[in-house]
Amino acid sequence: MDGIIIVNKPKACTSHDVVYKIRKITGEKVGHAGTLDPLATGVLPILVGKGTQCSKYLINHDKTYVVTLQLGKKTDTGDEEGNVIQEEKVDISWKDKQALEKVFQSFVGKQKQMPPIYSAIKVKGKKLYEYARKGEQVEIPVRQIEIYQIKIIQIEELKKQIIFQVSCSKGTYIRSLCEDIAKKLGTVGYMQELQRIQVGDFKIEQAITLEQLEKDDIEYLSVEKLFENKEIVSLDKRKLHLFLNGVKLEIGKPDGVYRIYCEQKFIGLGVISQGLLKREIVL
Repeated sequence: MDGIIIVNKPKACTSHDVVYKIRKITGEKVGHAGTLDPLATGVLPILVGKGTQCSKYLINHDKTYVVTLQLGKKTDTGDEEGNVIQEEKVDISWKDKQALEKVFQSFVGKQKQMPPIYSAIKVKGKKLYEYARKGEQVEIPVRQIEIYQIKIIQIEELKKQIIFQVSCSKGTYIRSLCEDIAKKLGTVGYMQELQRIQVGDFKIEQAITLEQLEKDDIEYLSVEKLFENKEIVSLDKRKLHLFLNGVKLEIGKPDGVYRIYCEQKFIGLGVISQGLLKREIVL
């Protein structure tokens, strides 16, 4: 089996747990295209067999989330797992959805974001959460991110919660976004729930559950299917032999990734750079 499995990760399960289960079922080399926090649910692309060689083409994808923002309380981790460190009144006109939308829309676009201290970003060789756990002070580097779209889905007035959907660039911390939105609403807040509903072209509708995995009922996308939007380069047997042996071939096509075929059989992927085709992934 070589390809991608789209898993709907449940809450309280780590990305490593999912990798372990699939490795045990398939007996293949298994990896993932970016982790998903244990508290989060949703789309987790898992790479199997030679599909693991595709990781560099998948890690920079944009993402879409459904988020529950809890207002009135701030936690040290920015999510529901943390300890409450601050409480403030929530003075919001819940019925004035237009005003709320205006606040949310102000976050659309390119911007700098301060990642949460409880994150895996490394500073001076240590992860930020290691500093946090020891109570050590450290300067947190800001990141350039982009929010493409954000919209309110539901307002829970009694619970003081706002459920919203956001599409954003790689590297965006939703916990930080929740805190920033709460601040602009004149209070504090934290990320109460997080569901990732899309990573690149992978959608939640394609995802399978862990229960399906445990029944060995696995559906996966082949490498060929994954790159079906890439142009084809057809090689004859002589050129295929050279290609498979690492020889660069002169091909009159623009630079980029191509699907390689010989006699209508999918061979793998090749990359053209400055008119030369080189082997990338061979199945």
